[in-house]
Amino acid sequence: MPNEPTYLDRNENNYGPAPACYEALKSVELEFFSWYSKDFVRGVKSTLSERLAGDYGLPESTVLLGYGGEDLLKQTVHCYLHPGQTLMIPTHSWWYYKSIAAETGGLSVEYPLRPGAESYIYDVQALLDQAASVKPSVILISSPNNPTGNSLGLSDLRKVLASVPESVVVLDEAYWGFTENPQTYVKELIRDFPNLLIIRTFSKYYALAGLRIGFAFLGRGLKELGQFSARYLGYNRLSERLALAALDSEAYYLEIRRRMSADKEAFYQGLNDLPGYKAFRSDANFILAEVPPADAAALKACLTGKGLIIKFLNERFLENTVRITIGTQAQNKALLEAIQAFAREKGCR
Repeated sequence: MPNEPTYLDRNENNYGPAPACYEALKSVELEFFSWYSKDFVRGVKSTLSERLAGDYGLPESTVLLGYGGEDLLKQTVHCYLHPGQTLMIPTHSWWYYKSIAAETGGLSVEYPLRPGAESYIYDVQALLDQAASVKPSVILISSPNNPTGNSLGLSDLRKVLASVPESVVVLDEAYWGFTENPQTYVKELIRDFPNLLIIRTFSKYYALAGLRIGFAFLGRGLKELGQFSARYLGYNRLSERLALAALDSEAYYLEIRRRMSADKEAFYQGLNDLPGYKAFRSDANFILAEVPPADAAALKACLTGKGLIIKFLNERFLENTVRITIGTQAQNKALLEAIQAFAREKGCR
């Protein structure tokens, strides 16, 4: 039987979830399959939202759960973007953002990200100028951004939030967790900016993409979304149990983050040493890299033939770039060596 391909194109976490998640499956009882949640009796939406509220020092009422971060994004845009109104999104970003705007009859307007010396950069002044011009109903900020991997710094984020009090600002942090970053800012931002929603997920850092568990923190001015998102019969109880097991496994995930950080450094050095290649620094579990235009098609064929699947991008502004998901250390080593061999030998061997 041929070897299975190595998929490094969808930003999944190939290390898998913490062992405690597998253990949690072994003791699942009838209630998790057959009975609705009764957490409402205690005045909370769910055990998971209660736990997240406690971890972040926020009222449980500010925590929303959803079917992955994608679901929460869709709910927010459908709640606040009406026909003819404007959603602002980054130029180099997930195609799905535009799709959601179109579903509501809204318009999507892009504000710029720019390539810097080592990483992409948010053009904050251009964002603010754009917002002043189009007066958007919703502004979406992806941090870290997919596919560029760059984040918006806290001081710049505060500047943006203070400047657009009439817009709903969605901070999409699906790729949170892969850098050392104190979490106190979540409570402070939600306290200070009532128009802010921070969206996260268990898909990336916690390696639970298949369970589709998203969560968000809701500013006090967004009560309409809280009502829009309410689930009378609760949430998937089995998914909640596994998410709680992941939250209890901090040491496991910190070790995975350490390995990924080391491998990102190897990619930066290894790719940037190749003529015509450039790897951008990333705060996520992937990196974006430019490849020589003359190499792109042949490199894709070569890697695919070796069972190494990465994302070759062809969107506007991202021609001749690849997005590489950081896999396991063995997978990363095999991929980097294959790209280096291709560049060195000017073809596939």
